[in-house]
Amino acid sequence: MKRCDRIGVIFVVMLFLGDNGGFKAAMASNSASAFVNNVIYSNRIAVFSKSYCPYSLRAKRIFNELQEKPFVVELDLRDDGSHIQDILLELVGQRTVPQVFVNGKHIGGSDDLQSAVLSGQLQKYLSSS
Repeated sequence: MKRCDRIGVIFVVMLFLGDNGGFKAAMASNSASAFVNNVIYSNRIAVFSKSYCPYSLRAKRIFNELQEKPFVVELDLRDDGSHIQDILLELVGQRTVPQVFVNGKHIGGSDDLQSAVLSGQLQKYLSSS
C-alpha cells in the first residue's frame, strides 16, 4: 500500500473513530432530521409543540374538541428540541410552534389550524388518510 493510500485510510478511520466530533455531529443532525420526518410521515396528525406555549395549547385543544389524538412532540422537554426547530425551519420555513402536520401535509401554526377547521379544509385532510 502506498503512503498516500495509508494516510487516506488513517484519515477515514480517524473520521469515524476520532474525537473531533464532526462525524458525531453529522450523525446527530441526520438522526434528528430522520426523527422529524418519521414523526411527520408515520402519524396521521403530528404537532411540534412546547408544553407552555398558549398557541400550542390552543392547537392541541382544537384536536381534542374534534376528538382527534395527535402525536405531540414537546420540544421544550427534549434535549434536541432546539435542533428539531432548526430542522422545521429548513422544512417549512418557520421555527415557531406549534407546527401541525396532517397526513404528511404541513398545515401551519395555531391560526392556520383554526382557519383550516373553519373552512372545512382540515376535515378534508383528515379524511384523506
